[in-house]
Order: sequence, then C-alpha cells, then structure tokens
Amino acid sequence: MTTQILFIRHGETDWNSIKRIQGHIDIPLNAHGFMQAGQLAARVVRDVKAGARLDAVYSSDLQRAQQTAHPFADALGLPMQLSAGLRERWYGAFQGHDSDEISQKFPDEYVEWQTRDPGFAPPGGESQRAFYHRVLHAVEPIVAAHPDGRVACVAHGGVLDCIYRFAMGVSLQEPRKWPLLNCSMNIVDFDKGAASVVAWGDIAHLSTDTSDDGLRKTA
Repeated sequence: MTTQILFIRHGETDWNSIKRIQGHIDIPLNAHGFMQAGQLAARVVRDVKAGARLDAVYSSDLQRAQQTAHPFADALGLPMQLSAGLRERWYGAFQGHDSDEISQKFPDEYVEWQTRDPGFAPPGGESQRAFYHRVLHAVEPIVAAHPDGRVACVAHGGVLDCIYRFAMGVSLQEPRKWPLLNCSMNIVDFDKGAASVVAWGDIAHLSTDTSDDGLRKTA
C-alpha cells in the first residue's frame, strides 16, 4: 500500500534571506514568508476541492513550520500534528552564524564541515548521519499510520534533503544538486520501505520569489 507525502519547506524567514543558520533556533516567518504560506494554502485548498485527498497534516514543532502549515490545515479543518523529529538539523555552536562567520569563529571545524563527512558534528550539534536517521525514524510512523493515504508534512530544507537522498539513493557525502525552496511542494511515495520522488521543487503556486536552502561559502 502506497502512502503519498507532500513534503513542504516552510516559508521564508529573515534568517533565510541572509543565509544565517537557524537549526533549532525558533525563528518566525517574515512578511514574505507569510505571503508564501497564504499562496501555498490557496493551492492546497484548491487541489482538495478539485478532488485531491489530504488525510492529515504534520509539522515540525518549530514555529516557522507551524506558521506555514496553519493556513491550509485550518482551511481544511485538519488538526496539525507536531513532531520534534521533523525539526531542522541541530547545528550546535554553528547556529546563529552564517558560513563566513563560522569559518572565522571555528576555522578547524569549518574545514572539517566542508569535507562533507557524514560523521562530523558541529560543536554541541548533530552529525549529518544522525540527523538523516532521525528524520527517517520520524517519517516511519507517519507512513505506517496512513496506508494508502495522502498527507502533508511541513518541515525544513535539511529534512527535505534527507528525504530526497533516501528516495533517490544518494549518499550523504554527495554534493546537493536539487532545490530546497521555501514553500515548495515535494511529493514522495512510500511503499514497502522504499520511496520514490513523484514531483520535486514545485513552486507553481508562488507568485513571489523563493530562495534555496544554500549557505554562503568562503572563497
């Protein structure tokens, strides 16, 4: 039985626009992000009225994800179920800094970070490998609870990256070549422990610009 999940990255925050790492810091949407969330909600509601199913809404418990999910969940009368497992990666001491600042404050750790070693964890933070498994463990019970269902999960760029890598069989060390856009729709089917990407980076509902989850890098 196939479970389809509509993975949505939260709308824009002020820190997204300046490429500052948020991680678990609970940054709200900015005015542009709320506008994106409204446009997303209009699309989801329109699709449901046209016959698309939506059985449940899940969200990271960080407010930028909740603020993105609320408009369409409320419009459809669906309760929003929160999951700490859908949070962004815990970046420890890197949180609150952009890439240039990290290179200055943590030069040795910055160099190791750039090697893309999945086992590297920022000081006090979470490794990419641990994050990846945390995300998959958070999605497993959602899939199990909705056999043959269709649900929405509003989360973060890093979470979407983990899902894409799992579905496409891409290693954690491979540089990212796929978009992780604010308020984008990313549809993935789960069946018998495997996943497949149905659609990725869909922003047809947005009339305003949207940004990717990249970070500035020191040359």
